[in-house]
Amino acid sequence: MVNKSVGESNDRQSPVPIDEETATPPAQVAQLWLSPEISEKAKQLQQVLERHRGDRQLVVLQDFPDPDAMSCAWAYKLIAAQYDIECEIIYAGALSHQENIALVKLAGLPVQRWPVDIAKTKDLSEYHGCVLIDNQGTTSQLTTLVKASEIPIVVIIDHHSLQEELNAEFADIRPHIRATATILSQYLQANLLTLDTNNTDHVKCATALMHGLRADTAQLRQAQEEDFLAAAFLSRYYDPQLITSVLQASRSKRVMDVIERSLKNRIVQNSFCIAGVGYLRYDDRDAIPQAADFLVTEENVHTAVVYGIVHDEDEDIELVTGSLRTNKLTLDPDEFLKEAFGQDSHGRFFGGGRSQAGGFEIPMGFLSGTNESKEYAKMKWEVFDIQIKQKLLKLVSPKDDIMTAD
Repeated sequence: MVNKSVGESNDRQSPVPIDEETATPPAQVAQLWLSPEISEKAKQLQQVLERHRGDRQLVVLQDFPDPDAMSCAWAYKLIAAQYDIECEIIYAGALSHQENIALVKLAGLPVQRWPVDIAKTKDLSEYHGCVLIDNQGTTSQLTTLVKASEIPIVVIIDHHSLQEELNAEFADIRPHIRATATILSQYLQANLLTLDTNNTDHVKCATALMHGLRADTAQLRQAQEEDFLAAAFLSRYYDPQLITSVLQASRSKRVMDVIERSLKNRIVQNSFCIAGVGYLRYDDRDAIPQAADFLVTEENVHTAVVYGIVHDEDEDIELVTGSLRTNKLTLDPDEFLKEAFGQDSHGRFFGGGRSQAGGFEIPMGFLSGTNESKEYAKMKWEVFDIQIKQKLLKLVSPKDDIMTAD
């Protein structure tokens, strides 16, 4: 993402004056934006919340939550609070992207990290329901624990393609929407929560939603009409200085090292850039998509894939983790990664994506785990590095042998 300079003042900018003679009245804007289908969805959610008044719920995010997921979970928490529903927003992985860390710290975003080993020790019987925001349970290690505890899934709100059939009391899954923040903004516009610029939490949540929307639409470059309308609605409440401060967050030295490794190890074939970056700490996982973001800007490159072996010290396991970024409109990241890496014995795809972005995560099974021998670690990386390249180049250059790309 593009960094912007931060002004000295932390005061919120005053809204731009509206010419009442030429401006579209707010009521008409709402009417244009909120279709009968959207209004009906908001009404259904309201009815579900009313039925669960006074409950305690777990809002489960993907293992490595992004701004879209975290901001939407916060918006849901504020909406649910009106029904005396207490929500805890949790994730099992880590926050390593500098902007995500800055968003949580500067906005005071109420998320909690529950590593799987800690989650196993918690008494989940005190929770009456589970809510999945910006995911459908397939990207969180906590889903298994929730199911084992027989906690019912009450709500699913997501903008990704349908992953699997889940028995949820309420589901709003809209793959054609660019960001889940757009969906939550529509709920706010439908008066599930009346935002107040004098309420600090409301302003910070609106700011987080704006940041999440921008992040998932490539700073609105990939936004569609509904996303722009959501941004217009949020513009009445958000704090532009806070967003600027989040975007100002500096990359860590470790992230820069991974980007350097991706540049050194990359191969380019048929306008695809592929780079393996070796071993990474679990907390540095977000360096991989940042490296992919950087490589896709190279001249004559339309798609970049960066991957590495990530070590989870809490679980003592290793995963091959990768990210894809593309500016080729005819390339579907979801289809490409699913075809490249296939699925496991349970039918779960190792990779997937959305417009112009995707990711994959492959367990290393029996070969997983640390080893004191540097030579063994080197051989293990070389095997997985070649295997990933073979899978990708089979689609990129079907007629070429893997060794011709080196």
